[in-house]
Amino acid sequence: MSPQVPKRALLAITSYFGPFYPNGDPTGLFYTEALHPYNVLTAAGFQVDLASETGTYGIDPHSIDRMFMSQEDTNTYNDQASEFNVKLKAIHKASDLNPSDYGLFFASAGHATLFDYPTAKSLIKIAEDVWARGGIVSAVCHGPAILPHIIDHKTGKSIINGKTVTGFTDEGEQQLDLMDAIKKFGLVPISEGAAKAGAIYKTPDNPFDDFTITDGRLVTGTNPASAHSTAVKALAAFNAL
Repeated sequence: MSPQVPKRALLAITSYFGPFYPNGDPTGLFYTEALHPYNVLTAAGFQVDLASETGTYGIDPHSIDRMFMSQEDTNTYNDQASEFNVKLKAIHKASDLNPSDYGLFFASAGHATLFDYPTAKSLIKIAEDVWARGGIVSAVCHGPAILPHIIDHKTGKSIINGKTVTGFTDEGEQQLDLMDAIKKFGLVPISEGAAKAGAIYKTPDNPFDDFTITDGRLVTGTNPASAHSTAVKALAAFNAL
């Protein structure tokens, strides 16, 4: 492992916590899409820092529904003294961090990322620095909303240009009856953002299947069920450097 690529990860968290769902509920961080990668990376010996663009966050209430949470996840969520919750409460503001400290950048998700990731300049700067030094960039579900805006300064294009990626699918949005909300707020679906950046976008047969894609130093996953496996694949890519 090169000293330019330290065994330390930045876990990006959305700072948006506000209106989105048709019933008036807010969207924010999808809890397990940060918890599962955190668990994988810390178990592998990584130091993991959590940061959002503004140093604030809110948890999407839909993400802590029983259908998305195992008993272990629920126990962690309910234990305010758990390591993950303590880290989350002490979340960093991305601009306060040194990009060169990190060898792996992982973008967690929630529909909220569609609001703030495309313009999250400090998170994007960290990801660009990790990429430029030969590190790993990874994202799951709606986390790939940040990828079109991470520029490879050797090419002047997005790091996903010409790469194969995945992310939450249009079919999944339709099954959740959320495509109209995405359009209402003028948000860009993951598939559209990937296409505009010149990426090859692939999806699983079922939008809620565990599905990941590794393309070199870029690792993406489709949905909440893929959060653990995306982190496992990101770890494998890091270990292969």
